[in-house]
Amino acid sequence: MTARPRIKDVAEYAGVSPKTVSNVINDFEHVSERTRAAVREAIEALGYRVNLAGRQLRRGRTGMITLAVPELDIAYFAELAQRVTAEADRRGLTVLLHPTGGVRERELAALRGFDAQFSDGVVLSPLALLPEDLAGRDRRLPVVLLGERPADGGTDHVGIDNVRAAREATEHLLARGRRRIAVLGGAVRGRQGTGRLRTDGHRAALAAAGLPFDPALVVPVAEYHWRDGARAAAGVLRAPRPPDALLCMNDQLALGALRAAHEAGRSVPGDLDVVGFDDIEAARFSVPTLTSVAPDKEAIARAAVALLLARVDRPEAAPARDEVTGHRLVVRESSGGPARPGAGSR
Repeated sequence: MTARPRIKDVAEYAGVSPKTVSNVINDFEHVSERTRAAVREAIEALGYRVNLAGRQLRRGRTGMITLAVPELDIAYFAELAQRVTAEADRRGLTVLLHPTGGVRERELAALRGFDAQFSDGVVLSPLALLPEDLAGRDRRLPVVLLGERPADGGTDHVGIDNVRAAREATEHLLARGRRRIAVLGGAVRGRQGTGRLRTDGHRAALAAAGLPFDPALVVPVAEYHWRDGARAAAGVLRAPRPPDALLCMNDQLALGALRAAHEAGRSVPGDLDVVGFDDIEAARFSVPTLTSVAPDKEAIARAAVALLLARVDRPEAAPARDEVTGHRLVVRESSGGPARPGAGSR
């Protein structure tokens, strides 16, 4: 990994002192135009970037933290962002929101502080990062990971136990008498991301019940939006032996699946049970209301901000912490829960 150029390197290239380089960077007066031009030429040639975060950490906090999530069109991330912002506001902090699109280059930019490092630290929910990305990151920038992370024990992390949560959701469906459970958005191979972990939990519940696991019932999706859930559900419901339940890896897939079931003439929960993940607000207003695994979003936000600020205070503190927050299965009408008066009642 190539070392980032320092002020000393710029000074040597320009033939001036490090103090002169600092004066140019800070736009101080009493620097000749010839010297200023030489320093700027050196900065451009070496690709030097001002490390604002390092400067601020020496002087004190900036009062800003960055929250980088895949996309705010996914309701879970929007709701989580609200809670992180509220927790930060309670602590007198400002949150800079950065949607990464789940693109590795954008996640790397967040991991590196966008090469400008203008906040005290980064809370990052990664989808595309590789283990080597985390292993090689600049440890001076405090980072807390949310959700599932690449295999790395050196970065603070907050998340729920996805294996256990999916196992509990599957056990609920099995207790309802469901036996052919399709997993929308799951994965049976590849990296240990959220889809893989939740599929592992589903598989463990089947094994404990003495039931076979059918990989053909695990349906990958391109994205985790309503349309993807509707498309995936429509496909499995047309199969010669359709499932009697759908375990969806997020609520937006599940809400799309509810629409597909309606269009296919399948009653929910009569013919088909549907369970989602994330317990977004829409889950309480769908028809039928949606059973969902509810992560404790407030606890996630509190833990993430607390871990980040602890790392800001002691950047080299060790070891990294792994906070497992709570979750619960909220049973609603889509898997036999009672109909309750009032839209959105729980």
